Amino acid sequence: MKRALSAGLPLALLAALALPAAASAQEMTIESVAGQLDVTWIIVAACLVMFMQAGFAFLEIGFSRGKNVASGIAKILANFSIASIAWWAVGFALAFGGANKIAGDSGFFFSHAQTIAGSEAFGDAAAFMLFQFMFCAVSLAIVWGTTLERIKFSAYVIYATVFAAVIYPLGAHWIFGGGFLSEIGSGVQDFAGSTVVHLVGATGAFAALLLLGPRKGKYGPDGKPRPIPGHSMPLVGLGVLILWLGWFGFNAGSTLGTADFRFAEVALVTQLGAAGGVIAATLLIYAMTKSLDVGMSGNGAIAGLVAITAPSGYVEFWAAPIIGAIGGVVVVLGVLAIEKKLDDPVGALSAHGLAGIWGTLACGLFTSDRLAAYNGIGEPGLFYSGSFEQLGVQAVGVGAAFAAVFTLSIITFGAIKATIGLRVSEDEEDAGLDITTHGMYGYPEQFIDPVEFGGASTGPAAPAGSTPATVSAMTAAEVTR
Repeated sequence: MKRALSAGLPLALLAALALPAAASAQEMTIESVAGQLDVTWIIVAACLVMFMQAGFAFLEIGFSRGKNVASGIAKILANFSIASIAWWAVGFALAFGGANKIAGDSGFFFSHAQTIAGSEAFGDAAAFMLFQFMFCAVSLAIVWGTTLERIKFSAYVIYATVFAAVIYPLGAHWIFGGGFLSEIGSGVQDFAGSTVVHLVGATGAFAALLLLGPRKGKYGPDGKPRPIPGHSMPLVGLGVLILWLGWFGFNAGSTLGTADFRFAEVALVTQLGAAGGVIAATLLIYAMTKSLDVGMSGNGAIAGLVAITAPSGYVEFWAAPIIGAIGGVVVVLGVLAIEKKLDDPVGALSAHGLAGIWGTLACGLFTSDRLAAYNGIGEPGLFYSGSFEQLGVQAVGVGAAFAAVFTLSIITFGAIKATIGLRVSEDEEDAGLDITTHGMYGYPEQFIDPVEFGGASTGPAAPAGSTPATVSAMTAAEVTR
């Protein structure tokens, strides 16, 4: 991802944006055709990143119990939509509306031909605006993995608005939009967002978790964690594979064009990093437990992808599986350590937070001379330069992003908790969010009397004579899983 907005788009793309829509084929130049190809690639990449929302949905549903699966779908749809409006109105301007140190100051309520960051042509770059929104939406989706099965739906709405309008845009501006972290040393290297997207999302999740507390029954009287298995590991696996596919848009799309075939190199680096994460996580959890834990293998893939996100445009092929493998080790050890004190159902703090930190720092070790010069951001890493300079710059970027996002998030969630409340009641948690919040079951055949509602059923039934309306009002004492 280019450091400054005004320099963030390839020249061919700017030329294409300035070309009149009615230009004839005879008037088209090589530069304009290349620019239109760049725009097409950005839109394709944006669609791939949007598809990651489906991956998050399946992953979170799979790690949830059957009584909370519909809630996951409602959450994804609501947050994606709310964030879209907040990003269009405010977030994009703060993130990319000028290369000020803290935040942009132009581009609010983004519109056609709007002058942004001193570049009138850029005002037509709807492709770039859409692509960057998808990053914001991914970061927001990360926040909610830690909060499954016990948070109020209203908290989603409030925090999503603040996050997409203010919190994420500030982090994006500081590194992607020409802010102060792009001026530390020769600039923080974060090609596609190990810190900007993943650490920012995980930090928001950490703040929420500290105020929300664990799910009921997660810790025994002795304080030791007890397993609360998700209802469908096949859905978890499907979610991981969808996220993996979307990551090619995430990382390779951050080239913002097709010049020099760089997007293909980034795609291959991404694949190698993910593979290293799966293999390392699987081997480590087997060595520790003598079992091939499916969830840990899936989180190994996510951690490998997160770890390779920042270095994806800066490292050579040989480094990618090493970076991914270390990410896989980090996620296993992180999940096991964090679970002792914090209830993170999907392992987001480890897979996105710890692996995001590692990926950002990895640039300070593995960035090659060739790619540091090509991107024009930062210096080669320690293994090429023998200098700790870039590693130190990367550490500053990590620390600044964590401190700012945690502070803003803890204030936001604290305000929610002090006013409308952050957590559902114990009765609602026992009955499940599907029925208590949404008035329906994600898997109705498991809960509703087949005589009343038709069809075969297995599992507990609702009381005889109940209707959908009365079922939705039942307390935990009346409806059991």
